[in-house]
Amino acid sequence: MKFTIERAQFLKTLSHVQSIVEKRNTIPVLSNVRIEAKNNAINFKATDMDIEITEIVDAKVSEEGATTAPAHMLYDIVRKLSDGSDVELTYPNDKGALTIASGRSNFSLSTIGVEDFPVISGDDLPINFEISKDELKTLIDRTQFSASVEEARYYLNGLYVHAKTEGEAKVLRVVATDGHRLACAESPLPEGAEKLDGVIIPRKSVLEIRKLLDDASIDNVSMALSENKVRISFEDITLTSKLIDGTFPDYERVIPTDNDKILEVNVKDLAAAVDRVSVVTERSRGIRLITDKNHVTIAASNAELGNATEELEAKYDKESIDTGYNFRYLLDILAQIKGDDVRFSLSGSAAATVINDTSDNSAIYVLMPMRI
Repeated sequence: MKFTIERAQFLKTLSHVQSIVEKRNTIPVLSNVRIEAKNNAINFKATDMDIEITEIVDAKVSEEGATTAPAHMLYDIVRKLSDGSDVELTYPNDKGALTIASGRSNFSLSTIGVEDFPVISGDDLPINFEISKDELKTLIDRTQFSASVEEARYYLNGLYVHAKTEGEAKVLRVVATDGHRLACAESPLPEGAEKLDGVIIPRKSVLEIRKLLDDASIDNVSMALSENKVRISFEDITLTSKLIDGTFPDYERVIPTDNDKILEVNVKDLAAAVDRVSVVTERSRGIRLITDKNHVTIAASNAELGNATEELEAKYDKESIDTGYNFRYLLDILAQIKGDDVRFSLSGSAAATVINDTSDNSAIYVLMPMRI
């Protein structure tokens, strides 16, 4: 195998594939990226046995062939080569070393044969549809921060995606929760997604998809799903992931529908005030929102460090409610409010709070109170 590839394109592709590879592996070949040169194109593939990514790029191929090489090491080498340079890779096809040459730089990396490289793709994925790249990015951004990272409740370690009918409207809904907060966002249902009953896409896969979308230069991406896998593809990139085999809880039951005490406040002012007041909380992370006629007070106290309060103008005309929240959870939600004002639908200090953008009802958030 022998080919020459432009360094910038090589680096971009390696940044995608090495991101999948775990830093430590008990199976040596899983630390490697599979490289196949054929028909003046290079097929790069990496997997951790749960996620597989394939990317095809153009190159000048002198000799066809394939091998695998350490993904992170190869990425670090190419990252440190000169901008604008070409990189030549040579492999003798006899299980020797992979040689990387660029200008006066030469490297030699150990390899593992392609016959040992695993494949997880290839299943039939009956649900197929296209979705706007920007819509998918928005759905992920609005929800992924609420996914759980606790291994015990593995079925919460991802995004629950399903088709939903609300009256005459059909939507694609994405939900995430860790038991303390819940995020729910939706967009118009793409054609072909009508039979999507509900799948849980793992958190790591979601984060990798989100990073790939930032580099996509097209408007739409293709998604395909089965009962146990999801595949997203655009341009010459394909990412296939196993789904979480579990049952997502009935999230609609935890979304309050009768919270009738409405607080509306400027989101930027509130986020800045919460951020300032939270300085004194340290490890507790607890702040209080105290509502009153036409204003809200953000307060925090620390027996060792002191107290902090800040008052903001707000729309509110009910009785006062004093509710404690984890300030980090609250800031995560406020960061997703794109309009000027945020709405808090309250019931009492011990009840869950519903939060949403006053100018956009396509996403809602539920935040559990914190005892302070």
